[in-house]
Formats: sequence, C-alpha cells, structure tokens
Amino acid sequence: MELSELIKSSRVEHVLLSRPLVPAVRGTLCITSHHLLLSAPTEEGKEDSLQLWLLHRSVDAVEKSVQNLGLYQSSRTKSFQQETRFACSSGTITLKCKDLQMIRLDIPSMEECLDIATSIEALSSLDSVTLMHPFFFRPEGWRLEEGWQLYPLEDYYRPISADTDAWRLTTINKDFTVSPSYPPLLIVPKSIDDESLKASANFRHGGRFPVLSYYHKKNGMVMLRSSQPMTGPNGKRSKEDETLLSAVLDGGERGYIIDTRSPQAAKQTRMRGGGTEAKANYAHWKRLHRPLERGRSLQESFIKLMEACNEQSQSMDRWLSKLEASKWLSHVKDSLSTACLAAQCLEREEAYVLVHGSEGTDTTLIVTALAQVILDPDCRTISGFLALIEREWIQAGHPFHLRCARAAYSHSRVKHEAPVFLLFMDCCWQLGHQFPFSMEFNERFLSSLIQNAYVSEYGTFLCNNEKERYLCAVKEKTHSLWCWINRPSERRKFLNPLYDRNPLVVWPSVEPQSLQLWTGFFLQWILPTDHITRAQAEIWQLVDFTVASHEHAASSEDDSGQIAPSPP
Repeated sequence: MELSELIKSSRVEHVLLSRPLVPAVRGTLCITSHHLLLSAPTEEGKEDSLQLWLLHRSVDAVEKSVQNLGLYQSSRTKSFQQETRFACSSGTITLKCKDLQMIRLDIPSMEECLDIATSIEALSSLDSVTLMHPFFFRPEGWRLEEGWQLYPLEDYYRPISADTDAWRLTTINKDFTVSPSYPPLLIVPKSIDDESLKASANFRHGGRFPVLSYYHKKNGMVMLRSSQPMTGPNGKRSKEDETLLSAVLDGGERGYIIDTRSPQAAKQTRMRGGGTEAKANYAHWKRLHRPLERGRSLQESFIKLMEACNEQSQSMDRWLSKLEASKWLSHVKDSLSTACLAAQCLEREEAYVLVHGSEGTDTTLIVTALAQVILDPDCRTISGFLALIEREWIQAGHPFHLRCARAAYSHSRVKHEAPVFLLFMDCCWQLGHQFPFSMEFNERFLSSLIQNAYVSEYGTFLCNNEKERYLCAVKEKTHSLWCWINRPSERRKFLNPLYDRNPLVVWPSVEPQSLQLWTGFFLQWILPTDHITRAQAEIWQLVDFTVASHEHAASSEDDSGQIAPSPP
C-alpha cells in the first residue's frame, strides 16, 4: 500500500493554527506521508517559517466540527437593489496528541476540513510497523548501525562473572523458540543446563523462566524475574523449575517471591491455567503479594487524570477531587512501595528476590527496574539508565507497540493500551524530585523517553519484543534513539546541573505529602514554563562559571605551584 493513497487533500491555504500558550498563526497546511506541516509567511524576501512539524503517529484523536455561515451580498440593477443570501462553510479540526498537547486547525472550507481529518485519521492509525516513519528517517551523516550495540548484555554480565562463578550466559533462546518475548541472550544459574531451562520454560507463562535481572554488588544477592507458573487447578509442578530456583539460593539462603497480583487475582488465574509457586515445592521461598494495577484500570486512570488536567474552569476543591478520583498518584505510590520492598529484601534482609505477575512483561518490569534505580548509583546516570531501559524494558519484552498504541485522548475502545512505561517514568521523576542531587538526568530526559516510546523517528521502541524486531529488521533499517541521545549537543540538554554522585541507596518516601503530580509532563502544554527555563539557564551559567573557575585555578597552580585567585 502506498501511503499517498490515504491523503485526500495534500495542501490547504489560509489555515489558522492555534495552540495553548502560543500566539495563533495563519499559513499553508501540507500533508505528507508521515508529517503534518504548517508554514506561515514572514517578512518579504524571507522564506516562510515552519510553525508545525508533527508526525501523524503523534495524533491520538481527531475531532472535527463544521460551521455553516449565512452571508449576504448586495447587487444593484437599474430598477432596484437586491440582496442575495448564500452559504459558506468552514471547519475546525482539533488534534489531541500522544505527548498530551492539543492543536486546533481552523480550515476555511468544509470539504477540505473533512478531507484533512480523514487523511490524518488514516495515517495516524497505521498498524504496520514497517510503514512507520523510522523506516524512512535518514538523517544526513548518520549510519544505521550506530547506537544499537551501546548497551549489550555482555557488558552487564562481565562484572558479575568477575565477582561470582555462579552465573552464566546462555543462548538457549537464540532462535526465539523457548520464549518469543525473551531476548537471545540470558543470564542463568551456572549449575542448570539448557535442557532443564527448557523444561522450566514449558512450565512458565510464555516460556519466561526465571532469569537474572539484577546483581547486588554489596552483598552478592540477586533479583530475578519471570512469568507466573502454569500450575493450573490441578496443581501441576515442574521439578526442573523447582531445581532452578533452589540452585539460585545455593544452600541455606532464603528468598522472597514478590507477586504483583492480589491473592484473589492469582487464585482466579490458577483456575484459567496459571497460578503461583506452591509452598510445599518451593520451601525456601516466601511469597509476598503486592497488587499493582495494569491494563484497563491503569489506562482509565490515565484518561481521568488528563480530563482533570485539561478542565481549567474548576475550583480548587473540584480539581483536588478529580485528581484523587483518577487514582494516578495511588498507582505511583503502590509501584514505589513494591520496588522499595524488593530493594529492602536485597539490601537489608540479604535475601534473594523473584518478581513476577502474570505475563511478567508489565508490572514485573516496573518493580525490577525501579528497585535498581533505588539501589544502584550507576542506574541513576544517563548511560546507566539507558542501559537499564534497554535491558529491563526493551529486551525484557515489554510490548511497547501494544501498550503505547494510544495515549489518554483516543476515542477507540481500550484493548491492550496501558501507560505502564509512563508510570515507571513518573516514579523515577518522584525519586529525582525527592533526591535532586542524586540523578544525573533531568525531567526533560524522562519526558523525551516517554514521547519516543509513544511515537518516534527512531526504531528503539518499535515492536513488542526482540523477535518482532528481528523479523522486521529494525536494527538494520532504522536508527537508534541511543545514538541521538548520546550526541554531546543533545546529551547536555538532559543533564542535571546539580548532580553529585550519591553512592548510597535512595529510599523514597511514599507518604501522600511526599508524592506530587508531575506538572512538568502532565501540564507541560497547559501551564507556562518560561520562568523554569530561565531559572535552569541561570543555574547552568553558575555551574559553568564554577567549573571554569576551578579549572583556571588548577591550571595556575600547575604553572606556578601556587593557587591563583579565581577570575571575577
């Protein structure tokens, strides 16, 4: 299929573009295969300025309305003057985007308005991955292979193998036959052979047998993740799975299984073929239930939150009531609490941890990734955090294509969409807000990752797992987001100027008074942010001046052996 076939009208003149906090502008609207463009005339002798450059994939919902205006025209003849009434129609399109901004387009012709709306609706809802913009994005001077191998699992495994001989890398899933949602390379107990791993995979939902997620250098404890065991109503068991988890404990140690479902939900799943690890068969593992919402309930919470944020004509009481009714901050609290539980088991209890829910691709990853940010100072750097995203979200099989197909504004019925990755990022923002010196990255970095997860020029977040990326040749035909972020000019924009490496564990407070709405993301298109931008620029000026002063002093000391005064 040619994308041009979906374009009913490619160019419209005299379109009025309106956005919150930005002056309205009138110009020429153009539709290409992947972008919506609006250019406005400038001073004579200069090229038109580009006012809008929007990927169709960014559009979450299209709302259109038509206005019929009755106009009168006077005409004079020899005998009398007459007035003739004629109809003139115009239209308005409101685009509600996945990055939460709203764009209004006033189009002078009703027919062109409907054609534009139809074109955007078709181009924004393409389900074929290979028709999306990353497969056509070719920036000058870039090579396709750049960035894809910046954070290989071998680099994460190398220090683990230096500390302990208990783990090994396996390529058991190199052809994706053991688990379609696992990557080709996994870290597993060294004492367990591949045949036993396959037997354990047959016992776990989707073949996601327990694999190492995090190695805690301080005491050698590890955190694993998996999917639920398929015990079913008859209480099936797998000796290979039991042996695998027993081998992790290596004798007399103890372990905790953190199940992100409620006991009732786990019991209901058992009646459908799923289940939990039986106490009798996993004697050294204690199961803890910490229910985390996902799927429809989490998506509806996101929708209610944005309804509250966009309703500006409301009282304080009504705003607080709608914010509470969305339950978004409750989801943040529950996620942070469960991650703290996992971190506490590793750090303070010196116990092994296995985390899973049902499939092990959503709430499981929130817990394992957040626990690492809490425990490991390396994960609080830009490079360490990107490696964490690559390892614990992308390669771990979070279905980005399904979860991020729609955001909060879509009128379509919720199917697989859920802001799981957004919830994780919000939790990371809460950590940065409570520990402003401990994160190397700023909120702009987190916002950028969210926006690229929903829609991007890069292929990093495409598809649902590594198998799909392999079949679509994503790494051969698209550019990596990591390559763009690691360019010096871009990386500086994401740095926290107040960062001072903190080697300690950062234990967040989950009290209601400590958690705040992430206004820098959820209200970024509603509230003015000029004052914040100016403040951040001033902070960077002070930081740059301080660094230059220290470098000047050090240079003077090297030359003369004495410390020179700092420049004024």
